[in-house]
Amino acid sequence: VRLCACSNINECETIPDACKGEMKCFNHYGGYLCLPRSASLIPAPEPPITPAEPLNPCPLGYEPQGNSCVDIDECERHEHDCQPSQECINSVGAFTCQCPDGYRKVGTECVDIDECRYRYCQHRCVNVPGSFSCQCEPGFQLAGNNRSCIDVNECEMGAPCSQRCYNTYGTFLCRCDQGYELGPDGFECKDIDECSYSSYLCQYQCVNEPGKFSCVCPEGYRLLGTRMCQDINECETGEHECTETQNCVNIHGRYQCVDKNSCQEPYIQVSDNRCVCPVNNPACRELPFSIVHRYMSITSERSVPSDIFQIQATSVSARAYNTFRIRSGDENGDFYIRQINNISAMLVLARAVSGPREYTLDLEMVSINPLVNYQNNYQTSSALRLSIYVGPYTF
Repeated sequence: VRLCACSNINECETIPDACKGEMKCFNHYGGYLCLPRSASLIPAPEPPITPAEPLNPCPLGYEPQGNSCVDIDECERHEHDCQPSQECINSVGAFTCQCPDGYRKVGTECVDIDECRYRYCQHRCVNVPGSFSCQCEPGFQLAGNNRSCIDVNECEMGAPCSQRCYNTYGTFLCRCDQGYELGPDGFECKDIDECSYSSYLCQYQCVNEPGKFSCVCPEGYRLLGTRMCQDINECETGEHECTETQNCVNIHGRYQCVDKNSCQEPYIQVSDNRCVCPVNNPACRELPFSIVHRYMSITSERSVPSDIFQIQATSVSARAYNTFRIRSGDENGDFYIRQINNISAMLVLARAVSGPREYTLDLEMVSINPLVNYQNNYQTSSALRLSIYVGPYTF
């Protein structure tokens, strides 16, 4: 085998006018330099002469083996220029430097690929060196392909709704049961005080309860339906304490026990509620011939004027002229009589009254008949003693 040696060419001698102007040519290994004439150059020692490689009769990337050429595995022999981060891949007659996944080769370097530019993710993409990751907006989670986002059912995952939860796309809604309203935070349900909205929900009193309201009635009443109050007739139900000598009179919210014999001297009782004054008794001259007892009740603050009781004559003599008046019991002028015709009149409430309170009115019908002479008098009268109980409530 013959060895060949290479010697340096002195371009300053072989190239005419290698440096122009005031520049001076200095020969250099493998080239030359043009420097100012005042410059000096310290020559480096001659490089050692290394033996030349044996002549390779095979193409680049091959080596002779016997009478043939075989591929050189530059990767195995480490005869490659791949970067430490690159993988050397041997090929026939050559080799390539391959970048890791997520990188692309620019020149001899590996540069990260920004996969987020290609919109691989449905919602948000986060690029990282050599890779990427997908993230979802609140209310979603990654699907099995790690790229798509699917809705999260927050209602099944402990959503903070205090009563009802409804899942929607990407979020959820809290709702409340009847009788509640959603608080400012959108999660908690607060009781609605229905009683504070209106004073007409219940006839007597409204009681707020969690999620609802109820109506209550005062003593002596029972609830009719859900809102109205109905008077309890204790006289019919037997819920009274009247004795055998008393009659039970039902009034608003309670009852009254009255004596069966309510006649006072000089009157004598002729029936359960009727008293007469004997014609032969001188004390009866200026008194009504008969008194009939009646009982009624009215509510407090009743609108006025209001017709409350009609007086009707039970027997009328021919050619008799009748007038009606309040004989006693109306010292404050709370009532008046409005005569309808010759045989009837109406008791009218003139002023609103509040209870509990009781009136006892003697309503008198005075009859004048020129054909009838009673105790040397053409005038007779009868009275209706009306006991009026004013209840404590407006219903």
